[in-house]
Amino acid sequence: MFHEMKFKRSIGFLIVVFYGFSCQTTNQNQNLDSGKMDWQEMSEPVENGRWIQPSQDFPAQPIWGHVKGIRVGLAPMPGPRGLIRIYTPYLGHKPEKMMNFFALEPIVKGTGVRGLSELEMSELDSQRGKRFWSAGDSLAVSPQSQSEPVQGKIEELDGIETLTLYVFSEKFESGAKVFVRLRFYADQPYEVEITTYKTDDSAELDHFIVTATMGNFPRLRTLYLESGKVSSLDLWPDYRGDAFTEHQHFPVKDFIKDGAGKAYVLAATDEDDPAETTYAKGTNSHWEYYGEKATQYWYADESIAHLENLVNGRYTYWGGKSPIPGGISFENFELKAPFKQGMTFTFGVDPMTPEAYIKKLNKNYKILRYEKIRKS
Repeated sequence: MFHEMKFKRSIGFLIVVFYGFSCQTTNQNQNLDSGKMDWQEMSEPVENGRWIQPSQDFPAQPIWGHVKGIRVGLAPMPGPRGLIRIYTPYLGHKPEKMMNFFALEPIVKGTGVRGLSELEMSELDSQRGKRFWSAGDSLAVSPQSQSEPVQGKIEELDGIETLTLYVFSEKFESGAKVFVRLRFYADQPYEVEITTYKTDDSAELDHFIVTATMGNFPRLRTLYLESGKVSSLDLWPDYRGDAFTEHQHFPVKDFIKDGAGKAYVLAATDEDDPAETTYAKGTNSHWEYYGEKATQYWYADESIAHLENLVNGRYTYWGGKSPIPGGISFENFELKAPFKQGMTFTFGVDPMTPEAYIKKLNKNYKILRYEKIRKS
């Protein structure tokens, strides 16, 4: 009897200790970086060959990508939380200036409602914007420190050097728990590949959209499709509100094909020089474009079922009522398809004009078509 009571007390003690440790670990994870961090007091990223990676002298700025190409970053770098920053310093932008953002917007099965990573409140610290963290693999489902970013993995894939990292989000209000793999290729300095996943304990998804959210900064107004150009001014000629327009949808059959199984949609400004314009009084200075023009684009496998491009527009800049010079432009620019684990999409910001970029795709198409005919 004595030994039985002693055994029960021991088991009870172990349960209490384990429970206390679990709670402490959970609280520590939830409170990671909950205070405000000043990105300017963090260690700057370092060059490692052709790559930019976070310093290992923590706290460090979470920035990854090409030394001479596109980069991505996370909070606490400037900008709203719940967004992946897109940097294009090769266009003459300051290293910390965003050309665009990626928002993560999962749609739980049967709801038709998007989760909004930028706008939802965090369940970890009650701040606006879901908390993101970086990881070196697909297993870091619990919150990690934002001030101690991973460096990312450098490796060769099919003879091409790559830099890979994972970005996780805390759980959405809908029950969605998602993450993305971001991969840069040495031979594609202006692109980042995005692969989408849900965690094992996530609600089931109909879609997981990664949307480029800030087309109004370079004032994107023209879509380039196989059938020709589509202007935001023609899609919403009479809209003068200060909200988002409804989405316009373009199916994959309208995309530009490269002959290698990829389908593209491009977007660009219609202005000769977007850096030379006059802004309405009261426009926030962060909307004032500077640097060179560029073509933004998405592509994916044309075989993806029900793949489509979605765009919406704004007549006024987000967060205010200042009208956009030149009229309504595209704000969100994205690809959408029924969710499958491990779907891959690629986003790029290329200094080439849309016409030159399409000419390159058409040239590749003709070469591939010629080689296919010759081999047959």
